[in-house]
Amino acid sequence: MTAAVPAAVVVEFGLDNLKSDDVRFLEQAAALGPLRVRVPSDALAAAQTGAAPLFPAAERLFLAESLRFVDAAQIVDRPVVEALVDLAAAGERLAVREEDADAGLRSAAEARGVPVTEISLLARAGFPVPDPVDPPPGAPRVVITGCYDWLHSGHIRFLMDAAAYGALYAVVGSDRNVALLKGPGHPLQHEGERRYMVGAVKSVYRCLVSSGTGWMDAEPEIAQIRPTHYVVNEDGDQPQKREFCREHGIQYVVLQRLPHAGLPARTSTALRGF
Repeated sequence: MTAAVPAAVVVEFGLDNLKSDDVRFLEQAAALGPLRVRVPSDALAAAQTGAAPLFPAAERLFLAESLRFVDAAQIVDRPVVEALVDLAAAGERLAVREEDADAGLRSAAEARGVPVTEISLLARAGFPVPDPVDPPPGAPRVVITGCYDWLHSGHIRFLMDAAAYGALYAVVGSDRNVALLKGPGHPLQHEGERRYMVGAVKSVYRCLVSSGTGWMDAEPEIAQIRPTHYVVNEDGDQPQKREFCREHGIQYVVLQRLPHAGLPARTSTALRGF
């Protein structure tokens, strides 16, 4: 007998200024079934929150589509309460964060036969790390390194470009080493959170935290990964990295820092303000 396919799960989620709790919510919602994200248009987001979103709808859609927990995403112009007939016809269900639960929406959904699941704060706690799985034998292995504080569309475009070279292993800098290289106030997010966020991107095969020091803080992890390529962007290009790759027979690739098509350029420095 063929196993029943779980019903699709729908969330209406702005993804404005993406945070780890947003991604944890999407991960927990995806555990209920294939996840479809309704991303409010700029006009709808402004109407719902009383203020224009910080990031345009196209960029928020790009973020949604980049996450491994999301099966489909679309920009929508009307709130989900006005789309319940469509959800009911498709046999879909809704998921909401418990603090966003709305009695009116739940009542309307129940009247249409659309189940509603609340994702609690407890369910979203922590930053789980998936079990490692080796890539196919002989497949190219690509390593990238960096801080990845405040994950944004510029990071995701870089991850996508680096992953074009092979199975992508990301090594995020430890809190200790980021503070050493960047100074007081860095990083804003602790290493477990940054590892989780980078690891949640579809392009990333596996994410680790560095255990070394200095610009080559990922050297112990690189020894484990045995990469064929070390990919950096122009900001991350360092003589120490070039020399390390030359000595170890690793192809060193420097990518231009380009925004995704049609999106504004983003940097963590500009977003943080320092």
